[in-house]
Amino acid sequence: KNEIIIGILLHRNIDDFTDKHVLVRDSKRIVRNEFGKYSGVAVDIYFDHFLARNWNNYHDMELVRFSKKVYTILAKKYLILPPRVKRMLPFLIAQNWLVGYANFSDLNRVFYGMDRRTDFVSGMSSAVNVLKDNYDALENNFNNFYGELMEYSKKRYEFLEQNDNFINLRST
Repeated sequence: KNEIIIGILLHRNIDDFTDKHVLVRDSKRIVRNEFGKYSGVAVDIYFDHFLARNWNNYHDMELVRFSKKVYTILAKKYLILPPRVKRMLPFLIAQNWLVGYANFSDLNRVFYGMDRRTDFVSGMSSAVNVLKDNYDALENNFNNFYGELMEYSKKRYEFLEQNDNFINLRST
């Protein structure tokens, strides 16, 4: 149980760190004219793209193997997943989203689906072109941000693990 709680808390901490980071905010500013309030969604997926595309810089295990391992774990834990994740999981696995984020054609499909779900007001169907137009600046922001995020995550995980007797989900 504590491992799950630590995972939830770490995820919340990572989200908070990411949302407040100057390089993430700068990336949102770069695409704000195209996506408005959806700029954070676009940047999140752009950063997923850069991570998938440069996976070998960050992890020893090949992305395809790592993704299969993640999918297996999620499938084994299916019963405890939130309903939204349960609905999404078959598509995540069948379309191999984690690997697909590395290429533009899969990104186009993801962004088009998002645009369709927002009745085409998000402008996400143009997101790959916006990424291509701003690729160098966004990739530079990601590369500088991600090293800091990994360091923060490692330290935060160690803290949560050492203090797991005092963890209370409601108070954090």
